[in-house]
Amino acid sequence: MSELVARFEKRLSSRARVSTELTVPAYGRSVTVLFGPSGSGKTTILRCLAGLERPDSGTIAFAGETWLDTAAGIDLSPAHRRLGFLSQDYSLFPHLTVESNVGYGLRRMPRSQRLLRVREMLDRFGLSTIGRQYPDRISGGEQQRVALARALVTEPRMLLLDEPLSALDAPLREKLRPELKRLLSAPEFSAPVLLVTHDRLDAITLADRMAVVDGGRIVQTGPVDEVFSRPRDARVAEIVGVEAILEGRVLTSENGLASVSVAGVELTALSAAGGQRDVLVCIRAEDVILERGMGGPSSVRNRLAGRVELLEDTGATVRVVLDVGFRLIALVTRAACDELGLAPGERVAALVKAPAVHLVERTPG
Repeated sequence: MSELVARFEKRLSSRARVSTELTVPAYGRSVTVLFGPSGSGKTTILRCLAGLERPDSGTIAFAGETWLDTAAGIDLSPAHRRLGFLSQDYSLFPHLTVESNVGYGLRRMPRSQRLLRVREMLDRFGLSTIGRQYPDRISGGEQQRVALARALVTEPRMLLLDEPLSALDAPLREKLRPELKRLLSAPEFSAPVLLVTHDRLDAITLADRMAVVDGGRIVQTGPVDEVFSRPRDARVAEIVGVEAILEGRVLTSENGLASVSVAGVELTALSAAGGQRDVLVCIRAEDVILERGMGGPSSVRNRLAGRVELLEDTGATVRVVLDVGFRLIALVTRAACDELGLAPGERVAALVKAPAVHLVERTPG
């Protein structure tokens, strides 16, 4: 069995607990993200997997090797689990040079082998020129690479990353996100990765699969695109940041398509599983295309006449708040915003393909 399988519970207080059922690949290149709001239990799950915290009950097994079995009294130490762990603040030793930080986990290795291995890691991560520097003399991006090199120098069976970009300011975060993606995708890096984040761009950019965590429980797992585009319920949709979550009523459903009324506006969506009539309609901002005027013939089933209410500059993109009979959000590039001449009060057409209109069950209350 080439998987990490974890089923455990840890009580945090009399009212709060983390109850986890998680399966992730144990071999090969893959990145799985634990995604959820602050305080949802993501870091606790990661630390229990690493052996840094002990669950109150349950089991953890890696490729058939038991790491934890509370009933049998088994609890392998972090060293015996052979994992690389990178904390939010990188935890570099301030009194050690970059070279010494990277080689810290190799202290028991013969000196000649240790120096060779450290030199290889410094070369791989582009750190050779700063090997004699101390952490407070290098940049945030360099600190991140040093921490990654230190975590990987021992050739761990899995790499655990706890919010690896959260300690950086926004501009540096934008710069280092693709750099981290490049490092994790490098041919010489083959260990699976489990990464904690609450940032959508981190998840979309870095991960192959994701597990959504809420209230100490994993509530949905799957490929990243699938979870973001097709959340299982309204709470998951809220957590993953679906911008429009609207009350709707299914009018008709046939041939795999449903006609749905939202505030008197009729939309076409893929039919909802279970055939429920009262639904919540989820539309991501990335799936809304804007045009000036109503345009010509198109295969897009939902073409909504609307008016721009507000423009919000988010950095690389512009968030466009629309009134199309209900409140709808679109996300466009700055260049597209200028080309379309978008401004408050301007009339536009919002285009949304039927598969991008995702229906989930609307529960009472």
